[in-house]
Amino acid sequence: QVQLVESGGGLVQSGGSLRLSCGAAGITMSKLHMNWFRQAQGNQREFVASITNHAETNYAVAVRGRFTISRDILKNTVDLQMNNLRPEDTAVYYCNAVDPTSARMYWGQGTQVTVST
Repeated sequence: QVQLVESGGGLVQSGGSLRLSCGAAGITMSKLHMNWFRQAQGNQREFVASITNHAETNYAVAVRGRFTISRDILKNTVDLQMNNLRPEDTAVYYCNAVDPTSARMYWGQGTQVTVST
């Protein structure tokens, strides 16, 4: 069973930066397609960024140019560097993994990001 654990959330002022990290026990993350989603209060969960097992990245329009998704092979994590944060980035951020061989999907428990004005 793959368990994903997010860390790095918190409270930051508008224009600030945070770095989220997603770690996993039980699997080598470089083999997985990894995604970050977020869900603001009262809204549906939405896609933020992805990185495939071939290191191809994709971003939601709202975060392009401000957020960067990357892998740390040594730490077995996938990170989301978030710069120039805005109040509308406030949400619970979820790590998501898809095993391309089995199509199984896994979710973390989420980490709160709050951006104040």
